[in-house]
Amino acid sequence: CACRGFALGDVEHRQEEAGSSGDCHLPGVRSVYDDQPNAHQRFMEKLDACIRNHDREIEKMCNFHHQGFVDAITELLKVRADAEKLKVQVTDTNRRLQDAGKEVIAQTEEIIRCRVQQRNITTVVEKLQLCLPVLEMYSKLKEQMNVKRYYSALKTMEQLENLYLPRVSQYRFCQIMIENLPKLREEIKEISMSDLKDFLESIRKHSDRIGETAMKQAQQQKTFSTALQKQNNVSYGRNVHLGRSRFMESKNEITLKRTFEEDDEHEEEVLTAQDLVDFSPVYRCLHIYSVLGDGEIFENYYRKQRRKQARLVLQPQSSMHETVEGYRRYFSQIVGFFVVEDHILHVTQGLVTRTYTDELWNMALSKIIAVLRTHSSYCSDPDLVLELKNLIVVFADTLQGYGFPVNRLFDLLFEIRDQYNETLLKKWSGLFRDIFEADNYSPIPVANEEEYKIVISKFPFQDPELDKQSFPKKLPMSQSVPQIYIQVKEFIYASLKFSESLHRSSTEIDDMLRKSTNLLLTRTLSSCLQNLIKKPHIGLTELVQIIINTTHLEQACKYLEDFISNITNISQVTVHTARLYGLSTFKDARHAAEGEIYTKLNQKIDEFIQIADYDWTMSESDGRASGYLMDLINFLRSTFQVFTHLPGKVAQTACMSACQHLSTSLMQMLLDSELKQISMGAIQQFNLDVIQCELFASSEPVPGFQGDTLQLAFIDLRQVRHYTIVSLSKLPEKKRNVERIPYQIIYIVRIFLLLII
Repeated sequence: CACRGFALGDVEHRQEEAGSSGDCHLPGVRSVYDDQPNAHQRFMEKLDACIRNHDREIEKMCNFHHQGFVDAITELLKVRADAEKLKVQVTDTNRRLQDAGKEVIAQTEEIIRCRVQQRNITTVVEKLQLCLPVLEMYSKLKEQMNVKRYYSALKTMEQLENLYLPRVSQYRFCQIMIENLPKLREEIKEISMSDLKDFLESIRKHSDRIGETAMKQAQQQKTFSTALQKQNNVSYGRNVHLGRSRFMESKNEITLKRTFEEDDEHEEEVLTAQDLVDFSPVYRCLHIYSVLGDGEIFENYYRKQRRKQARLVLQPQSSMHETVEGYRRYFSQIVGFFVVEDHILHVTQGLVTRTYTDELWNMALSKIIAVLRTHSSYCSDPDLVLELKNLIVVFADTLQGYGFPVNRLFDLLFEIRDQYNETLLKKWSGLFRDIFEADNYSPIPVANEEEYKIVISKFPFQDPELDKQSFPKKLPMSQSVPQIYIQVKEFIYASLKFSESLHRSSTEIDDMLRKSTNLLLTRTLSSCLQNLIKKPHIGLTELVQIIINTTHLEQACKYLEDFISNITNISQVTVHTARLYGLSTFKDARHAAEGEIYTKLNQKIDEFIQIADYDWTMSESDGRASGYLMDLINFLRSTFQVFTHLPGKVAQTACMSACQHLSTSLMQMLLDSELKQISMGAIQQFNLDVIQCELFASSEPVPGFQGDTLQLAFIDLRQVRHYTIVSLSKLPEKKRNVERIPYQIIYIVRIFLLLII
């Protein structure tokens, strides 16, 4: 190796020299590229010569250093054995050192790792001490979100943003938290708004139950107060009807006892709106929006939605007027709505104000009044109208207890009262018609004292002369009189039911009852009587009985006034109360019946006159009055006998009217334009009929006429008869015996009659 090294060194030295000598050969190289003739061959020859020179120099150099090289190799071979031994020793030592250092290295590495871990742990602990509160608060936030404690969650967010997150804002997870907080706020707003919508839907569904509970509590309180008041006035109505007052007294005691028992049973069951509906969503939503600074937005939204619900609640069903349940549900929903608003007003700050509720109530009240006016006008059943009134009173009392003004509702009740009276009048009109149709229009027979007491217990009848008579006997009025009297009292009771609980004084109630009763008498009963009188099947006997009945009903009006005064506890002496117009009503009916009697008598006379069959050409008279006239007189006699129960003037007027109408009808026969001639026999027959009429008038068919007053009805016929006889006596004997009187004489008689008329 050493020889080789020396040789290589020498070669390098020679190359440097060759390089320097090569410079001398540059022209030769250049000549090769200059395209000189045989330049390449000469170059190659020179190159070969140069190579041979170098080889000789190398060989000389190797020969010169060969011995040194051999010596070096020999020394190197000697060292080789020691080197191998040393290598083995070094290798063994290295192996043993490596084996011994592995455990140290492992422990050192473990120590390094532990120290790194310790340093990292210390760093982590320090950072975690900063981050843990943030994470705990965020975890708390999540937990609050899960359990729907949104208001607390917002407070936690506020603490995170203002206190905790700024300390660790350099960490990525904090940035994520910061980015998530606005989203969580929006989520809370959406969730709370969703809960609010569910709450609004819930109270819309449960408002009728809330209102029903509130109205029930108000009604129980009112019933309790009324029962106490009735207990303090147990003699209420005793002077009116003893049996009825005793029943009412016992009924009041039972009602009061039952009221106390019910109050004891339900004392612990008094429910409020908060018991029926969970208001936490609205509280929570209000707090959340207030914390987020959107309280005004929430208030506007809440009020807008409640106004919409109010319009829905105030919209009634089309068939509400058909049943009382429809009205009850309508009122319950409205009461429930405003009970909720009143609760919100008192438990929140600013969400609902008194101004807002008053405005909402005024709007609702106008709508309610319009709805009730419309639907109550469809009610034709007085019982339904009465129940509606009771519902309105409870409705008004309930809302008044919550501070809402209800004066307009009580004003509406006065309008409904007029409608109620109209429905009562229609109902009682049917009752009166049924009574009149079922009446036999004959005096009431009583067989014994018990039956007599039953009748006078229903109708205030007094007749000392009749009391002296023994049983069996007959009362002058028919069955319809006590029934009408009872129905009038029932009407007063029915009218009183509506007047109760209207917060009116006894004087006003008394006045209302008298006005209603006057309407019943002057309009309903009067109309029924007028229609009854005008019915074709009502004969003279029935008309006579109707006059008698109206007389007794007229006398009973003062008892009706006392009855009203007793049930209202108003004295007629100390207070200027209205009077009943029954006197004029029954007088008008009686006058109508009297006029109908006169008309029917005249019609009956006309019927008899129509069957009159005079033979105006007869030669001789029958020697007695005509058969139709005798039947007519017999009919009049029997009819006037029935008139004995009528007032004297009525019977006298009827008799005079009948005689005058008979006289007029007989004269009309002579005034008939179709009658051209008449025989002496016919005149004699007609004279016999006139004489029979005069005899009837002189027989005094109806007592009370003075002198010949009734006979004056036939004075015209008497004058006609006298004139005819005188005229015939002036005729020649030959003409007097002719079969027919000339038309000229008949014409003269007619002129005379017309002058008399």
